[in-house]
Amino acid sequence: MAVKPTTDLTRFVKWPEYVRLQRQKVILNQRLKVPPAIAQFSQVLDKNTATQLFRLLNKYKGETKQEKKVRLEERAKEIADGKKAGEGKKPVFVKSGLNHVIGLVEAKKANLVVISDDVDPIELVVFLPALCRKMGVPYTIVKGKARLGAVVGRKTSSVLAFGEVKAEDKAELAKLVSAIKSNYTDKNEEARKHWGGGVRGHKSIAKLEGRARALGQDPTKVSHTV
Repeated sequence: MAVKPTTDLTRFVKWPEYVRLQRQKVILNQRLKVPPAIAQFSQVLDKNTATQLFRLLNKYKGETKQEKKVRLEERAKEIADGKKAGEGKKPVFVKSGLNHVIGLVEAKKANLVVISDDVDPIELVVFLPALCRKMGVPYTIVKGKARLGAVVGRKTSSVLAFGEVKAEDKAELAKLVSAIKSNYTDKNEEARKHWGGGVRGHKSIAKLEGRARALGQDPTKVSHTV
């Protein structure tokens, strides 16, 4: 008896609702025209520079609850032994939390701001690039709020910022800021001023190409954007 060949049944699968909604949202973001303030979030940092950025971010991961408990216990012992409260060495970590980062940017205490491209709702951070430019603080947009969240021990994080860094890492941070300026800020300066979206689907393009052929026109000149 012949064995029936396996068939790819992917297109017959009824996907869960959350998967369908995710996919519909991606398509809508491509089809609808979006203003420049939102369209700029589709321009993300290149892979090589992002790798350098996350390597430095991981050096300044936040401490865990256990580490914080040990540090505070040691500090309490020092105070009990007669040391002043301000004499302990201040730990240096990457800053997280939207309100905290906004405060650092407004006070010009942030050395570099890292924003996620998939914050939902986008209104939470849509003003942040403009604020960074106004205050003269370097910033970049990277893929994945989950990647930022992993740095600070959370599921997701909308934004991170470098405040103070150790003396041995100042040169590396300055080099990274310079790379971000050339590979991201300057490169996307003109693109961030234009509207985004408006990309036609395959069916729409095929229909317009068929119409062009019927009229005796060149179908390859059909615009793929609205």
